[in-house]
Amino acid sequence: MNTLTLLAIILFVLMAWIGGKKGIKSFIALFINFLILILTVIIMNDPNAPPVLLTIIACGLISAVSLFFINDVNNKTVLAFFSTIVTIVGLIFFIIIMTEQSMIHGFGEEESDELTIYSVHIGLNFVQIASSVIIMSTIGAIVDTAISITSPMREIREQNPDISRKDLFLAGIHIGRDILGTSTNTLFFAFFGGYMGLIIWFKDLDYSLGDIVNAKVFSDEMITILTSGMGVALVIPVAAAMSAYYLTREKTKEIDEHPKK
Repeated sequence: MNTLTLLAIILFVLMAWIGGKKGIKSFIALFINFLILILTVIIMNDPNAPPVLLTIIACGLISAVSLFFINDVNNKTVLAFFSTIVTIVGLIFFIIIMTEQSMIHGFGEEESDELTIYSVHIGLNFVQIASSVIIMSTIGAIVDTAISITSPMREIREQNPDISRKDLFLAGIHIGRDILGTSTNTLFFAFFGGYMGLIIWFKDLDYSLGDIVNAKVFSDEMITILTSGMGVALVIPVAAAMSAYYLTREKTKEIDEHPKK
């Protein structure tokens, strides 16, 4: 039994023990999303395949698995799903333009030694590939934030049926403000945790602060983190607005159909 299998078994046992049926579903969803990601990369290897479109489709599938498979189909998961899709679509054009203007696509100088024996003329659009990487990197944080907004908003609506649409929206914004700080910190420290070796390497090579900031491999990751943070920030008002409108829609209809005399 190798280390990966042992860790997978330990993770499954912990998720099943603590999360019960939902924990088992979450474990299965993890592998389903992994297969979706691998399949997307394989299809993307075709020079005629549109990377950004494939990434959007993959993000939709990953969001559906993460929300509907684990938490079933209900109003909070449907609202979180559409909030995620709206936010991703809204970021697409900005991500593509930013990727092209910042020239972070392709490989950095630090990666050149490993690529010298390979041909880089592989017929793929590296601007779209880099944009796809950024889009895919944002999906997890956006889905997590979206469901963290829609779920408590539904509970607030059920506990206080007479709440107005404006007050429910503001409640969602207040919830999002509490989530925003922890989510962006998670993204930031996940980068430094994963690239600690690179940072140490920069230090050993006597890179100045300017060299580090302008290194393509560093800028690529930082732009991904900042874009993910933007996605987390944008999905909060989107999810709050959609939830407030949908959850108070029945009350508005009742008032319209039975106005007070």
